[in-house]
Amino acid sequence: MHYIAVFALLLVCASADDSHYSFSPSVGYGGGSSYSVTGVGRITAVRVWDLYNNYIYGFQLRYEGVWSPVVGYISGAPNELELFKDEKIIQISGKYTHYLQSLIFVTDKGRSLHVGQPTGHTFNMYPTHPDAELRFLSGSVHGPPTSLQAHWAILDTDSSEHH
Repeated sequence: MHYIAVFALLLVCASADDSHYSFSPSVGYGGGSSYSVTGVGRITAVRVWDLYNNYIYGFQLRYEGVWSPVVGYISGAPNELELFKDEKIIQISGKYTHYLQSLIFVTDKGRSLHVGQPTGHTFNMYPTHPDAELRFLSGSVHGPPTSLQAHWAILDTDSSEHH
């Protein structure tokens, strides 16, 4: 069921020193189908949709110039954080009940995107290595996202520049 997430995890581990990879365990009740949001290069933007300023309805990551498929649904205008060159996501916090109630993406430049309603159980995700950044997300979706896991690693910029 989590084959996509495991494959993406293997790709990240193959391109990063294992001591620089970390995984933030799942939060949320987790019902529904598995998803994995991956891409090539650094995450350069985040979009999050919430439903009536209540729970998280959907989200999307942009890797370099390419947007990932949307996890969940689109409803109205997205809340968006465009990252600066060399800026990286270093923390995800929020709250959950049956669905993800709120998400906060924090960057190494001290900027953040807050979306949703801060009610429910609190979570806080961050890498174990100080130079690592968010590389991909996985979890479950049943309409809106029902769970979230974060995967952190140091981006190997040398391999993409020398090909």
